[in-house]
Amino acid sequence: MLATRLLVHVHVTALMISSRAEHRLERLRDERGQATAEYALVLLGAAGLALLVALWARKTNMIGKLLDSVFDNLLKMIG
Repeated sequence: MLATRLLVHVHVTALMISSRAEHRLERLRDERGQATAEYALVLLGAAGLALLVALWARKTNMIGKLLDSVFDNLLKMIG
């Protein structure tokens, strides 16, 4: 009788440990998906910001002015 109780106790404990491990794995999988979604949102935000900067630079012609200034300074240094 004692051996049977001990066996049942060991079996129940093993099931509880297994259940907890499965629960932890499920929670970990959920967090991985959440991290992927967060990375996707950060990338979309960065792309949107880059688009706004590109549109601003195109409208104001700041990139062209910057490049003209850089090349003028390089030519002054050479000549």
